[in-house]
Amino acid sequence: MITLGTAGLPHRFPATGTRSSGGLSLGTLAAAAAALLLTLAGPAAAQSAAAQSGDDSNFAWDGKVPAGGWVKVRDLNGGVRVEAGDGDRVQVTATKRSRRGDPKSVRIEVKRYGGDNVLVCALWREGDSCDEDGYHSSGNWSGWSRGNDVSVDFVVKLPRGVNVGAYSTNGEVRVTGATAEVDARTTNGSVEAVSSGGPVSARTTNGDVRASMGVMGPGDLRYTTTNGSVLLELPASFDADLDLATTNGSLSTDYPIQVQGRMSTRRLQGTIGKGGRTLVAHTTNGNVTLRKRV
Repeated sequence: MITLGTAGLPHRFPATGTRSSGGLSLGTLAAAAAALLLTLAGPAAAQSAAAQSGDDSNFAWDGKVPAGGWVKVRDLNGGVRVEAGDGDRVQVTATKRSRRGDPKSVRIEVKRYGGDNVLVCALWREGDSCDEDGYHSSGNWSGWSRGNDVSVDFVVKLPRGVNVGAYSTNGEVRVTGATAEVDARTTNGSVEAVSSGGPVSARTTNGDVRASMGVMGPGDLRYTTTNGSVLLELPASFDADLDLATTNGSLSTDYPIQVQGRMSTRRLQGTIGKGGRTLVAHTTNGNVTLRKRV
């Protein structure tokens, strides 16, 4: 058994209506009635209506999620950005962008699940659905219709203590200002997931992965990409069984490692502290760096 300690290297990641007999149009009366109802019901009703319509290029929703609950946002084409909120309510906004497609063809749905948890999904085709586990379709499904280039960019304002899941397929995922658990994933794009709490999970296929956390929790942790580097910023002291690997890149760590098996510049397996949980960080084309969180 060999004890290895190397310094982490600096790394840069990249209405119209019919007139009534009284002179007012039915459309005018209906609009007035709707406005009165929204005024009486307050902002929450207006936000709920906006969330359910999904017809506009801009979308907004806010609601209460207790500390320890989850808010999950699922996107297929576009980025997801999560920032610290300044209140006790989750705020989700989205902007639809397109050069050829119709923004109205993409609907955004909000629903509660498992009690007070919230799920927000962007859906490109009729018949598609989404739940906390992912997207679903009854037919052959390739994400969005051919020729529909509508993208949806989400911004989430997150209260303290609320867990967040941020997911895309084609787009960057960036989580900053979180204070609890984070799960961040995409396929084509970089992932940055930072929490003063934790644990933090992050992975992509084409892009860099950066994960930073103050708490690692008791479970296993896995960080993967194919084309990109992996940078992990971890507590100064923790216990884990380590598995770091790259094909075209380098490995570096701020931690002393009790190495198991043969030494290799492309694969490092060993123990940090007392071991226990498994920590995996793999890439094909890129570096893997373990750094002590400041």
